[in-house]
Amino acid sequence: MGTVSQLYERVRPPAHRVQSEEEALDIARSFADAFAQQASDRDINRILPYDEAEALSQSGLLGISVPSENGGIDISNSVLAEVIAILAEADPSIAQILQTHFHVLEAVRIGGGEDQRALLFDRAITGDRFASIFSEAGASGADHSWHLTSDGAGFRLNGRSRPSASILFSDWIALFAADKRQGSIAAVVPRNAEGIQIIDDWDGFGQRTSGNGTVILHNVYLDADTLLVDREKLAEPTVIDCVNQLMHAGINLGIARSALAATMEFVRARSHPRESDGDEQAVNDPLIVTRIGEIAVRIEAATATMERAGGKIDAAQINLTEDHVIDAALSVAAAQTITADIAMEAADTLFELAGTASAGIGLNLDRHWRNARIHTLHEPARQKYHIVGNYHLNGVKPLKSWLP
Repeated sequence: MGTVSQLYERVRPPAHRVQSEEEALDIARSFADAFAQQASDRDINRILPYDEAEALSQSGLLGISVPSENGGIDISNSVLAEVIAILAEADPSIAQILQTHFHVLEAVRIGGGEDQRALLFDRAITGDRFASIFSEAGASGADHSWHLTSDGAGFRLNGRSRPSASILFSDWIALFAADKRQGSIAAVVPRNAEGIQIIDDWDGFGQRTSGNGTVILHNVYLDADTLLVDREKLAEPTVIDCVNQLMHAGINLGIARSALAATMEFVRARSHPRESDGDEQAVNDPLIVTRIGEIAVRIEAATATMERAGGKIDAAQINLTEDHVIDAALSVAAAQTITADIAMEAADTLFELAGTASAGIGLNLDRHWRNARIHTLHEPARQKYHIVGNYHLNGVKPLKSWLP
């Protein structure tokens, strides 16, 4: 904890090229099986999954959201979220690498110039990982305030970020800064650019191996090549934030599925500690059976809600009108609140049904609850309900710029 993370120099072989949505899902399932094997041990001992992150880079999944004109397959957002849900069921900390990565790539799609899109999308297809940090506008004098000054054709940036998701695993960092005099800027820089220091200081009780960390910016120079050229587009309402929130929903859903699977495994083992003629006998407690059914139905409903929200984002990306953006934002809010609720409920149900025997430290079943509790703090459900209610009751449109 509190150590400075350095990106070691490496030559990364070209990543696999995914050809279809079906192949992306198959690859996600295959890697999820492998990632799940040591997920509990990584959590207990806080072993950061650097090897798993490299395997993810080689899988080809990092390039699946790249537009077809830039060499990708421009995967639908519902499938993109399902890929993340599959990986999150195995290990939500690893899935979070993709959540931040796809968020940045959507910003590049909207705000990047032709040359920037060509370069950065090619790096994603090759297997490079992207993460982001944001300044806090109006936080003058706070520990996390940033200072942006002009320097020739570019800017100098100083400051300190809050703990940023998956930053330790990044190859590229998207910087989004606001200044009262300079306005807002967006830039994408190599992780090892001069003046960038990344500190491994995440001490949350959940998502312990997600690679969160603090970024300190020491007079970092942002030249014209690093600045995303279409700031006006980034300042307008887009679905960039919707993509991010949908990926969060995918992680919530994966945590819920994992908690349900752990619950069923535990209650079966407790009900039938010995095998009888090699046949698995049924769990006969009607309360347990009914409760498992309730959770399974709600997970299915959450999955459908997430898929619907993905379709709304697809429509807005194809035809970026205000109505489509609003429709996507409302649908994604529903997906995020519902998946957050079921993640917490499924994790609680594990202990409700499994009892005190499930609380042993060695079993580490509490990681499901810890992961759900930490991850659902990113966008509290109450905030989403307010946004939706404010639209329906007062006509306040849920339109959000991605620039701070």
